[in-house]
Amino acid sequence: MSYLLVFSRCLLALVFLASAASKLRGRPAFRAFADSLRTMNLLPARVVVPVAGAVAVAEAMVPLLLVPLPGAAVTTVGFTVAAALLAAFTVAVAAVLHRGTRVSCRCFGEAAAAPFGRHHLARNVVLTVVAGIGAYASLGDSGVTVRTAVLAVPLGVVGALIVVRFDDLAALFLPVTPPGGAAHRGTALRDGRSGG
Repeated sequence: MSYLLVFSRCLLALVFLASAASKLRGRPAFRAFADSLRTMNLLPARVVVPVAGAVAVAEAMVPLLLVPLPGAAVTTVGFTVAAALLAAFTVAVAAVLHRGTRVSCRCFGEAAAAPFGRHHLARNVVLTVVAGIGAYASLGDSGVTVRTAVLAVPLGVVGALIVVRFDDLAALFLPVTPPGGAAHRGTALRDGRSGG
């Protein structure tokens, strides 16, 4: 269990650190995040900015709570906060997808060209499961050994990089559907239109 604990702790701490930093690095970044929440049209307009602030602060708290300290209580709280945030994000993405609203993912502060998609939903579900596994593993925390850290920390770092650059990776492997257009060039040609 210690490998899972160190891996999930490292992965989630880095993911939430990147997410919080992207929102709190300045007023324009925070404003862009709040605007993306407003575009989702899931919250009353008057609470969008306070909710955006609360999300950013909660995200910033997760890495601090996941810092390896003696005793499992703080770590378990960190995993619980991470799981709660991720569950809320998952519900928000599902609602956006259900409504068909076009909202760019501002998860890591970048103005991604691609709107939320099922791959964002899948990513959040996987991260929520990782947080749950981490919380469970933290209950029997027996400390971190050098051998555990040498294997689990690099895997956590790689996992965090994959999550943070997820939109770029998805763009490489998922079909691109232009707005109002066909998913593949071949479809456009079959319809009698010329490809660009």
